[in-house]
Amino acid sequence: MAGSLASQIITAIGGPENVRSLTHCATRLRFELVDASKVDQNGLEHMQGVLGAVPQSGDRFQVVIGGGVATVYENIMHLPEMAGVGGASASGDGQKSNADVKAEARSKARGKVAWLDSFFEYLADSFRPILGVLLGASIIIALVNLLISLNVIPNDEASAGWVFVKAIWKGVFYFLPIMVAYNAAKKLKVDPWLGGAIMAILMTPQFTGLMDAKTTTCVENAALGTKSCTANIFGLPMALSDYSGNVFVPLLMAAVLALVYHGLKRIIPESVQLVFVPFFCMIIVGALTAFIIGPIGVWVGNGLGVGLAWMNTHAPFIFAIIIPMLYPFLVPLGLHWPLNALMLMNIRTLGYDFIQGPMGVWNFACFGTTAGVLFLAVRDKDKAMRQTALGALAAGLLGGVSEPSLYGIHLRYKLIYKRMLVGCGLGGVVIAILGWLFPSVTAAGQTVHGVTTTTFAFTSLLTIPVFNQMWVYAVSIAVSFLTTFLLIITFDYRTPEQKAEVLARAAADQKAAVSSVEAEGAAPAVATATATAAATKTEASVAATTTVVNAPVAGHVISLDETGDPVFASRALGEGVGIQPADSEVVAPVSGVLQTVAETGHAFGIKTDDGVEVLVHVGIDTVKMNGEGFNVKVKANEHVNAGDTLVVVDFDKVKEAGYSTTTLMTVLNTVAFASVAPKTGVDVKAGESVIDIQH
Repeated sequence: MAGSLASQIITAIGGPENVRSLTHCATRLRFELVDASKVDQNGLEHMQGVLGAVPQSGDRFQVVIGGGVATVYENIMHLPEMAGVGGASASGDGQKSNADVKAEARSKARGKVAWLDSFFEYLADSFRPILGVLLGASIIIALVNLLISLNVIPNDEASAGWVFVKAIWKGVFYFLPIMVAYNAAKKLKVDPWLGGAIMAILMTPQFTGLMDAKTTTCVENAALGTKSCTANIFGLPMALSDYSGNVFVPLLMAAVLALVYHGLKRIIPESVQLVFVPFFCMIIVGALTAFIIGPIGVWVGNGLGVGLAWMNTHAPFIFAIIIPMLYPFLVPLGLHWPLNALMLMNIRTLGYDFIQGPMGVWNFACFGTTAGVLFLAVRDKDKAMRQTALGALAAGLLGGVSEPSLYGIHLRYKLIYKRMLVGCGLGGVVIAILGWLFPSVTAAGQTVHGVTTTTFAFTSLLTIPVFNQMWVYAVSIAVSFLTTFLLIITFDYRTPEQKAEVLARAAADQKAAVSSVEAEGAAPAVATATATAAATKTEASVAATTTVVNAPVAGHVISLDETGDPVFASRALGEGVGIQPADSEVVAPVSGVLQTVAETGHAFGIKTDDGVEVLVHVGIDTVKMNGEGFNVKVKANEHVNAGDTLVVVDFDKVKEAGYSTTTLMTVLNTVAFASVAPKTGVDVKAGESVIDIQH
């Protein structure tokens, strides 16, 4: 397994001795490290099978894998060198569990807002382990709703078969508080079974049966459509509620349980802790939860739900737009978990949720972006990105999971968010307008402006049927998807340098493939390649043959090795030259079409009529100047003649900003020619020959 992905990841992460603990969520490996500075982030990011590498506060580090994360995790934990490293489960033999080690490392996290980071980690780790069952249940609900809408199965509550099917997914949401309590307790280094058992107290038939007791007083809540009851327990009033599906109560309960649990462990002798710590915890925390924590949790959840419902009713446009615009920033930071909890609470208290509709707009804007990236990857023969985008798109459209897209693609390319936010905003406007014009009616007969659903669902293609006013939702997500898709394929998601690097790599791969075929003596393939080359040559001969590339600016010509830019020096962007400018005007070095014109004015890509692709890059790292000092004179897709002005640059500003003024120029498709020979060590005027090309 020395060369396996698991082994490569551990090597890049700094070796097994650098790993304190390792867990995983739906798409990511989550490392707690001894020293995060030992991580080879660049190696991880370019590793086959890894979608992204994300450093976090302290010595935490995440490696984004995608849907196969569980398999990679298991392979890592079975590596011989990983024996003894903390995993996801406590051993029960006195060895620290992963939760123990993780919590200790978290306490050392650096930064002024470490407590806030810990809070959101608590929320996230309380939900992450149950994402699978939530996703499975949401797909079952979607399929059942689809079959009902197509009249394949009857919507008959009295049918035994229907009751059975409903129980399959209903059990997940009914017992969700116990699952959350288990995970939350585990996160706080408390026996997780104790957390689950205390939450289960409030869900037993005996407890829920108190609502029907003769001594219990109940009041109907017309606003929420719920019933509030108060029972007399040993002379004390106890507010009763249906806690099924509630998530705020177990989160609060686990926090109180942690205080009691660790307090008892300090005062009870270790020899009898196994018996008396759970005993006192169940009595103390069980009573506190029933009398105080439970009612407070219900009150908090109801209040937040009613507040958002008020906003959705009185300011639907703001609500429908702000949700999809916020999610692209919340999800990468893990700050979306509170909203997920509110969705579940809305379903529990209101009988429906109105957040998931606008959230779906963001998700499909995200997936549309990925689809656009996939389109360009196929067109440009970018094998690595094609594989990444295809997997991310499948995970998104079928599972509603956005992390593979975010970490594998979107957060790597800064131009993507500019395109994606347009789709989020436009989709939000559409769902706001249509949701207002065509309100939905809940099961209780309430009229609600906006798209609603009665269940928690991961917003994917499969779960579209779970939404009321399904056509409104479908139109909205289609708008957001198509908007981002078209923006990406029209304006690209890469800088000129990134695109040029991909094209150069693809050309090199193609040349290597042809050479391999020739070496193997594959006559038919060689004949085909020869015929293709002949056809290309014939076609190119129609246009004037480009044999020289002129200097884009006056100055002293140096080799790419002397420019100080490792990417250009590696010739990944083709052979070329660097020019130390003596003038402010940068001109076209050849005649052709401007395929790319950077928004910041620092880079231009020109393709001649006979297929020579030239990149002019003004300065090094000047993209960071955001166009300041660059007066661009051309637009993309324009045809320019050699000598036409591309941009006038204030090189003094470039120097003041601390960047090199060296202007680089390369022939991107160098591998397509017999020879590309730069002329260096000379002083030239703009328009004089600096590169010779032999076809």
